[in-house]
Amino acid sequence: MRAFLVVMDSVGIGGAPDAAQFFNDGLPDTGANTLLHIAQACAEGRAEDGRSGPLRMPVLDALGLGQAAALASGELPMGLGASPQGLWGAATEASNGKDTPSGHWELAGLPVPFDWGYFPQTDPVFPPDLLALVQQIAGTEGTLGNCHGSGTVMLDRFGGEHLRTGWPICYTSIDSVFQVAAHEERFGLERLLDLCERLAPTLHKMKVGRVIARPFVGQEGAFRRTTNRHDYALRPPAPLLTNWVQDAGRTVHAVGKIGDIFSMEGIDHLHKGDDATLMDHLGRLVDTAEDGALVFANFVEFDSLYGHRRDVSGYARALEWFDQALGSLIPRLRKDDLLLLTADHGNDPSWHGTDHTRERVPVLAHGVGARAIGQVAFADVAASIAAHLGVPSSGPGRSFL
Repeated sequence: MRAFLVVMDSVGIGGAPDAAQFFNDGLPDTGANTLLHIAQACAEGRAEDGRSGPLRMPVLDALGLGQAAALASGELPMGLGASPQGLWGAATEASNGKDTPSGHWELAGLPVPFDWGYFPQTDPVFPPDLLALVQQIAGTEGTLGNCHGSGTVMLDRFGGEHLRTGWPICYTSIDSVFQVAAHEERFGLERLLDLCERLAPTLHKMKVGRVIARPFVGQEGAFRRTTNRHDYALRPPAPLLTNWVQDAGRTVHAVGKIGDIFSMEGIDHLHKGDDATLMDHLGRLVDTAEDGALVFANFVEFDSLYGHRRDVSGYARALEWFDQALGSLIPRLRKDDLLLLTADHGNDPSWHGTDHTRERVPVLAHGVGARAIGQVAFADVAASIAAHLGVPSSGPGRSFL
């Protein structure tokens, strides 16, 4: 008996009841719906770059994805809506955030018990003493950026000057983050990681959720991020799902950025790489993970490569690739395994701005029969995983199994 918890990063399904309280470019998230709007664009021929036609996700739709989306927002995405053969429902977040730590901590049974620290949408954005600390640790005479912005835009704006000066590029977003971009060769990867690790305690005291090292390579006009990103996240203030499982003597595998998000709390083995590599890791763990193990995976490229960049075609391609790859894994699961798929927030690529969107998320499961569970809480996911594995749990969640 094992559990595989897979987070499809940013695959929201609309309908968050408090969306009006969250904003992109000064406008509320009311009406944002990542899956619905991608499916609509595909059906209307507006997502033809590298793919064609209606959105095709037969594996996830058979588990109940279309029905979960209709439950969340009242609208069925075009091309979806098969009769579910798995457990399905929609989850609503309680934490006051729409970022990665908020969603993941709550999915793991710990709603965020405080308000995150954010930087104002001003120009400049960071306090002088914080940038002075960056300069002191980095050994530079200045910094670049000092603004809100999307990572790829930051490279276009400041990458050339970074190559000339060697100054780190510091920026943030509407999320609780402090991000530092630097060239792996000009600045140095280890130097960037050391800078972010040493900055993290100061930012965490400000309740800023993550300090993110954003390494890149290339020349002006052709910069690209590498897979050596590292998140220095605020440590969870109480035990959560990974701790519950590990404390019960079971093995916990983290696939993707799960280790960063939870500061390695309750994690035994870490498996990293791009999403294609992560799918290979997940497949290998389906074949080899220990009895009683938890495999907790995050597939980030829906969010990082396509949602923030407002690339509808790319997001659709990624969804179809993921669905096809998942189809090859499900037949290899053991009869008593639980595969549970969900998301941590939305990132509607058709929406204004470049930030996450406040949405409900799907809850889909294979291995526990075919039935509807209705509207559930994020924290119910952790309680259900714990119940399946037979380990004690804490927190507000209730099992829907």
